[in-house]
Amino acid sequence: MTGRLEGKTAIVTGAGSVGPGWGNGRAAAVLFAREGARVFAVDLKAEALAETVRTVEAEGGVIRTHLCDVTSSSAVAAMVRSCQEEFGRIDILVNNVGGSFKGGPVELSEEDWARQLDYNLTSVFLTCKHTIPVMKAQGGGAIVNTASTSGTRWTGSAQVGYAAAKAAVIQFSKVTAVQHAPDGIRVNTVVPGQLHTPMVEERLAGQRAGGNVESLLAQRQARIPLAFAGDGRDTAYAALYLASDEARFVTGTEIVVDGGMSARCD
Repeated sequence: MTGRLEGKTAIVTGAGSVGPGWGNGRAAAVLFAREGARVFAVDLKAEALAETVRTVEAEGGVIRTHLCDVTSSSAVAAMVRSCQEEFGRIDILVNNVGGSFKGGPVELSEEDWARQLDYNLTSVFLTCKHTIPVMKAQGGGAIVNTASTSGTRWTGSAQVGYAAAKAAVIQFSKVTAVQHAPDGIRVNTVVPGQLHTPMVEERLAGQRAGGNVESLLAQRQARIPLAFAGDGRDTAYAALYLASDEARFVTGTEIVVDGGMSARCD
């Protein structure tokens, strides 16, 4: 039985991880390789990609890596060219780069506001800007952008830059989907909720719970109707569907992966 992405080439940005476990990008890269894709794994740091590469290669998958600052247009253009040179085409783009700073409009510095928009939103704009012409010339492709429930609702703390950027990712995806539907390019969004990813231990616990990981996990779990917290693999399975031919009639929409949190009224 062939994989759901057999014969396809997939760029996965943010394919590394800040620590052990299943972040969204690492999970997507590994799952897509398991499903037959040739994965072009992109991250800012080589050490972040090491475990992703080891896992894919141990399972016999095909993966190549590229270091890239996805907030730089010239760096993204070079990354796209490198993928074409390596694999000859680009069928799938999965955008997983993201991260949050604490603070509302008063507390957040103007510099951190700009950094949040660049990191979470401009990165998506730039990868789409340079990848869409390749997909259009091929006759189609699939783009999956990763947003956050912080872009659709209050999620326990003021992080206005992150929330605004992730909300914009959802609308960016809708507009781009409609514009490029005649080109055979589908654009959709996965909206993860309170997942237990390596970023919880490495960054968020220090920002929001004084470094107490268990306290932060308990706060997040209290918002989730299901009795457990998902992880990056749950995001990756949603992205797999949207990237696959099974979703051939699905574009300009979102899959929310949050254990029912968004369905609550409180």
